[in-house]
Amino acid sequence: MKRDEAAARLEFLEAAGALKDVMRSGFTIAGRPEDTAAHTWRLCLWVLVFEDQLAGVDILRLLKICLLHDLGEAISGDIPAPLQHTDKSAEERADLMTLLAPLPANVRENLAALWDDYANAGSPEARLAKGLDKLETILQHTQGKNPPGFDHGFNLDYGRDRTDAHPLLRTLRDFVDDKTRACIGTTNPDSQQ
Repeated sequence: MKRDEAAARLEFLEAAGALKDVMRSGFTIAGRPEDTAAHTWRLCLWVLVFEDQLAGVDILRLLKICLLHDLGEAISGDIPAPLQHTDKSAEERADLMTLLAPLPANVRENLAALWDDYANAGSPEARLAKGLDKLETILQHTQGKNPPGFDHGFNLDYGRDRTDAHPLLRTLRDFVDDKTRACIGTTNPDSQQ
């Protein structure tokens, strides 16, 4: 690899490191705001933990999509779901393309195509990534030391269309919904434990 190409790839990695400072609406167990990089890490861990339940799924593609899904937030930050009044995908894609700019064309095009697949929910892997993304967020909200008045109830409907897209996601949704109800002090008589 030529020195200038290595430098360009490192430039991209340095810019992507901004995800470590992009705060989300959830909080960690210790009460620190969760960052996007931590969310992405655990989303990928979900894939590894449930890989044996995903027959016929291209796990490497799913992991790549999960790693890239929020990368554009390194520039414009995260907008919490309750505050999203418009589709943010065009802005996120523009930000992604800015981040990818230093990379060689073939790498840039491959990464952009994976992100586009996610944004359009075009493949089974992209649809799984969208559902797992919602589940990871909801689980974090049940674990975190959230401030008083944190709206756990929002999560009971959040992303349901995505989490109903696959039998495994539906099963996992039941568990995270039970955890959400426990946080708000309600129970689901239909849940199975």
